[in-house]
Amino acid sequence: ILRPGEVLETVPGLVITQHSGDGKANQYFLRGYNLDHGTDFATFVAGMPVNMPSHAHGQGYTDLNFLIPELISRIDYSKGPYFAENGDFGSAGAARISYAEAAKEYQGEVTLGQYGFQRALVVGGPALGVGRLIFGGEFQHNDGPWDSAADFTKFNGVLRYAMGDNSNGFNVTGMAYAADWNSTDQIPQSAIDKNIVGLYGTLDPSDGGKQDRYSLSTQWRRTGAASRTTASAYLIRSKLNLFSNFEFFLGSPDGDQFEQAEKRLVLGGEASHTWLGKLAGKDMSNRIGVQLRRDRLDPVALYSTKNRQRVNKVDYDGNVIPFITREDRVTESSIGVFFSNEIQWNDWLRHIVGVRGDHFRFNVNSDHPQNSGAANDSLASPKLSLIFGPWAKTEYFVNIGRGFHSNDARGTTISVDPGTGNVVDADGNPVKKVDPLVRTLGYELGLRSEILPNVQTSIALWRLKQDSELLFVGDAGITEASRPSQRTGLEWEIHYTPQPWLFFDFEFAAHKARFTNNDPAGNRIPGAVERVITASATIDNFNRWSAALKFRYFGPRPLKEDNRFRSRSTALTNLQGGYRFNNHWKIRLDVFNVFNRKHHDIDYAYESRIKDSAGVLQDATEELHFHPVEKRAARLTLSASF
Repeated sequence: ILRPGEVLETVPGLVITQHSGDGKANQYFLRGYNLDHGTDFATFVAGMPVNMPSHAHGQGYTDLNFLIPELISRIDYSKGPYFAENGDFGSAGAARISYAEAAKEYQGEVTLGQYGFQRALVVGGPALGVGRLIFGGEFQHNDGPWDSAADFTKFNGVLRYAMGDNSNGFNVTGMAYAADWNSTDQIPQSAIDKNIVGLYGTLDPSDGGKQDRYSLSTQWRRTGAASRTTASAYLIRSKLNLFSNFEFFLGSPDGDQFEQAEKRLVLGGEASHTWLGKLAGKDMSNRIGVQLRRDRLDPVALYSTKNRQRVNKVDYDGNVIPFITREDRVTESSIGVFFSNEIQWNDWLRHIVGVRGDHFRFNVNSDHPQNSGAANDSLASPKLSLIFGPWAKTEYFVNIGRGFHSNDARGTTISVDPGTGNVVDADGNPVKKVDPLVRTLGYELGLRSEILPNVQTSIALWRLKQDSELLFVGDAGITEASRPSQRTGLEWEIHYTPQPWLFFDFEFAAHKARFTNNDPAGNRIPGAVERVITASATIDNFNRWSAALKFRYFGPRPLKEDNRFRSRSTALTNLQGGYRFNNHWKIRLDVFNVFNRKHHDIDYAYESRIKDSAGVLQDATEELHFHPVEKRAARLTLSASF
């Protein structure tokens, strides 16, 4: 993997990219969604939610840079709003990443690579008292292939104490992460065409950021003869300062850089109880659970900056732009309860029926008094799955369920544009409050089969409807309303294991995404992925050798509602080879973007204004903006275990 977040590409059809510096959350694409930095895909690590609501940069912001992949024991994923335990942000899918509770050996790694890449890692798991101490420490530095060095530096640590096993056990985990970086953000095509900047250049080298994250969490589980009870709790403290400039000189000759800043404290937990029984002589399982969460942001803010300094600016009409666009204190609380029932009616029919109820409360104290206030909302989300078979080692399934995502708390109380203080935004559109919770409705029909020897395959046809795509636009400090939407798709997965040491995987996903109410502007959903293909071959420990080859195709996407701007496709190939000298020493070589493709990680279409190489302002232009994939890069890792 090139970045820690790419462990989520374990989820078939999920694509991870980046449009900024390494320290920023990735871009996620799945099931016809441009999930931005995580909206509509719920992610959990060690029992803690990663998605951040009412975030300074975007709703559901999912930053996985604190993840240490070598500590992962398993990833459980689901797709669609069909599972009662998944609430906010879980409409397109969810992933739960578990950390190991035992380590058989100590391990140390040192990695060196092109473009200043350095990484040092140590993990271990000594016995301590009646339990085990699991620890991991990581240092990483990377400049990247960019003309302006990324200078990305992070320190990462995990310390866990665990007792028992997966059935009856307990753990407490502390994590600490700190990073800072410079960003090379997306650039307009005209800047390349006019030789103002190179493919790996930037129009504002002062972009970048700094992130801190600290957490303390605990998980407990007990299993009886006919029951299982689990409980978890967590405390997360994070701080982010993110500097970006996507429009360059569109709003001011002083430049359009802005800072998104927040300080956040998250408290939460979850408890569930599962018990087995009989109904009319049929095997039955019931599960009931509750999830609590409270986010306190003090503050969450948007500032006007230049060279990372908060400054007043002047627009093209001579009006002063105050450096504080908006500054809010936000408290967001939620409670979710869920219940599911599973019955095996006979040897070919099983059902899972579930329902969850959620209540959210938002409280906003804004520097613009008109935007202060409180809001709350509740909804119920029923779920149903029917599983038929197996016949000839093949089972069939039908899923239907409701889901939702929350909107930014600031959007639920907004009355005036924070940039102007007017009841209309810069385009003259009325500033409107958003619905606190937005419903989704999903359907799915599919099969899973092992009819062919050593082959597992699954096929799914699905549809997902969303009442609205109303989202808070962190880059502007206001809300942006879009329309109801519908996405349909086909997914096909094949896993082939001809030998115990040889694996092949193939995944194909095709999607169609449209707004469902006609509009002269067009009905395409900008950024909605249409095709994804991945294929890989893996050799695992064959005469001390290991190897892997992975290909990923990320198809073109509409960038505007009328489809007049479209992205290019991106095809990347990564290669890995390794050799184990003995039980203690091994070496690994990773090569990313083997064929050195000059494709794009992500594309956008919007209006911006740039200066030419002589510093002369150009006309504002609506055009393609993109972030290139990284150049071919090799990294060599030496690993020792004992």
